[in-house]
Formats: sequence, C-alpha cells, structure tokens
Amino acid sequence: MAAPTLAGSGIIAALEDARARTLLLTADLTDDQLTVPMLENVNPYLWELGHVAYFAEFWLLRNLYGEAPLIANADQLYDSAKIPHDARWSLPLPSRAATLAFLRRQLEHVKRHFERSAPTGKDSMYFHRLALYHEDMHGEASIYTRQTLGYPKPKPCSDAPINNRDYISPGGTGAGGDVRVEGGTYRIGAEPGDGFVFDNEKWAHEIEINGFEIARTPVTNAEFAAFVDDGGYTTKRFWSEAGWAWRESAKAEHPIYWRRAATRPAATPDATTSWERRRFDAWSPIEAHHPVCHVNWFEAEAFCNWAGRRLPTEPEWEVAATGGRHQRYPWGESAPAPHLANLDARVGDTVDVGALADGDSPTGCRQMLGNVWEWTSTAFGPYPGFSPDPYREYSAPWFGTHRLMRGGAWSSRARLITTRWRNFYRPHRRDIIAGFRTCKA
Repeated sequence: MAAPTLAGSGIIAALEDARARTLLLTADLTDDQLTVPMLENVNPYLWELGHVAYFAEFWLLRNLYGEAPLIANADQLYDSAKIPHDARWSLPLPSRAATLAFLRRQLEHVKRHFERSAPTGKDSMYFHRLALYHEDMHGEASIYTRQTLGYPKPKPCSDAPINNRDYISPGGTGAGGDVRVEGGTYRIGAEPGDGFVFDNEKWAHEIEINGFEIARTPVTNAEFAAFVDDGGYTTKRFWSEAGWAWRESAKAEHPIYWRRAATRPAATPDATTSWERRRFDAWSPIEAHHPVCHVNWFEAEAFCNWAGRRLPTEPEWEVAATGGRHQRYPWGESAPAPHLANLDARVGDTVDVGALADGDSPTGCRQMLGNVWEWTSTAFGPYPGFSPDPYREYSAPWFGTHRLMRGGAWSSRARLITTRWRNFYRPHRRDIIAGFRTCKA
C-alpha cells in the first residue's frame, strides 16, 4: 500500500493542521464549559489539551531531539499510562492560557528542530507520524465529548464544509441488500512496505474464511427503529447475558441520543415520524436512511439476534472492504476525497447510506470507510507474532477486554484511516460515532 506523503515539510504541515483542529474544537468553549463533570467517557479539557502537547513533547522533543521537559512536572500531570482517569480531575493543571502556551511552544520547538536539520531516518519519521496520529485521535475524541455534553456542533475543519443534502441517494431509498464474498484463503494486516503502521496491525498473515453474505450498507435508523419499536430493548432473548446486564444497569430503552418525537414533524425528505436524535445541542427528526450511530456492541448484537443476522468477524470485514486485495482503501490507492468517503468532519454528520457509490469496495460494499465506525464480532487481540512498538501502552493493555471496530467515522481524519486500521473500545461504550453492518446468519 502506498502511504500518504508525509515526508519532509509534509509532516510539519500535517502537524500544524492537526494542531489547528485541536484548537478549533475548544476555541469557542467558555472556561465553564472546559470544566467538565467526571464521566467515564470524557477527560477534563485542560488535561486533554495538555496531554496532546505532552505526548508530542515526550516522543519528539525528549526522545528524538534530546530536549529537557518544557514543563517541569509534565510527567506527573499528563502521562496517561500512569495517571488514573478519575485522578485527572484533581490534578493541579495549568490555566487555560498556560496550557495553550504549552501547545504553542511544543509545536514551535518541533518545527525549529526540523528546520535546522530535517530528519529523514525511518525511526524519526515514525515518531513524527505517531505524534500526528495521536493528535488526530484526540481530535475525534473531542468531538465525542462535545456530543456527550450537549455542546454546540463544532465548526468544520479548514476544508470547505460540504452540504449534507449533497449526499442523499437517488430517491432517498438507501442501497440495501447483501453482497456475496466467496470463501478462501486471504491475507489481512499490514505489510512491511506499507509505511507507518501501528503495532496491532503487524503483520500480514493468511486466514481462511468460509463464503458469506454481508450487507451492502450499514444498518439504518429506520431499520434500528423497527427493532426498538418491536420491543427489542425489553425482550431478553435478543441479548447476551452480559448485554442484558448492561441494558438493565444503563436502563437503556433506545439509543442514547434518541427520544420520541413530541409531535409529528412536517413532511421532510428521509425523515422518520416517531423518533428524534440529539446532534450536539439540537434535536431533529432522525433520517431514515442514515446509519444508526452511537450504539454499542451489545445493542448491535441484540439487533442482529432480533433480525436473524450476525456481526461480521474482523477478517470478514477486511476482506469485504478490499475484495482480498492488498489496497489501502476500498476503492484502491487514491487518497480519500469527498466523493469517496465521509471523513474529516467536512459534512459534520452522517450521510445517507446509499451515497458515495464511487467509494464502493471490490465486493460492492458501500461506505466501508467513513460515516460511522463499524463494530465487528471479534475481540481485540494481537496478530500472530505481535510485539509492542515503543509506545507500549497503545495496544497490549487492551487485548481481551475491548471489541474491534473498523472503517472510521465522519469525524475521523482521512490520513489516519485505511482498510487495515484497527480501532477498539469496550463493548458498553455509546459515545462513539459507531454503527454496524450485518451478515446473513
């Protein structure tokens, strides 16, 4: 797979772009809004901002360039591997102004080193990309936090925003049905020549799969609403033991950001009449043909049981996305563009599951990159021969406790997402922009 061009000055431009997004996602928030409640799925904003700068400082300024820490007690404030989540609310964090100054100084120092003697070694570029992609992931997490807390919709990225209405499939009917993927021996995972890869993507290996049928598109809001309206959340037989325990504990009766519409909405294209969804700080009718999102693994599993379907395994998902070819994207090697995938927060929301036909995979699956992350049935674990990379806490601590997701969401950065990229979350998480597609049982 040909990696995106992030050598030379390109990596600095990318780091600047990532930092601009980091700042944009909090610039409009008041100091009171930055002081968030202690919740499992969020971090204090000032801690998260400082952590982004700290991570780049640690791996680039200290590890690569040999600088002393920019903040004397940075390790005691921002090391996510050593500071428990709940302890982050009681830390003596620097002020907002001081935190922003830390972010600014860290990037300035990296740029200064780079301008003096642009590194070209493989290891050097690895750490620059590690810092870049880490910041991209935290940018996406910041979008989740704004949704969780009901904050206003963030401003679009520096790219010109695109109107959601441009992504309605002909007739507003979506593009349903299954596609057939033949069984056989396939190779999944990253190859040594793929450029930067995370440790959990290494290395490519052969797997045997049986032939299967997989949905052309993710499950839609209309399809999931039928499950809810049919008593899906109150019928125990649809849920695993762990899923039912979660549902009772969470008192879940429908997706987390749904509510019954108080009145029948005016006739609008592609809108349901009985459900609304909160998008950041505003409620609006659910679009029938958009993918359901903000559902967790247990909810996806229960829907499948109700529908007589199942979640794809991780290998099945990857083969459906690539047709068994070693290619970076479902459509081939060309970089993601607005007509291929809903990424980079250009639209700022999901789009119709029937849209973006130009991005179809060789098997005929649509939107396997972007729009919503997709749960698989596979538990997160290592590939054969796994060994951790220098950032040892990235993967190994989470093996066995998390579930694998694939594909990216509208909030994901295009430079980060590929057909091999493995995301992982605990199965009860509902704050992620996650949906799923199903396979024939």
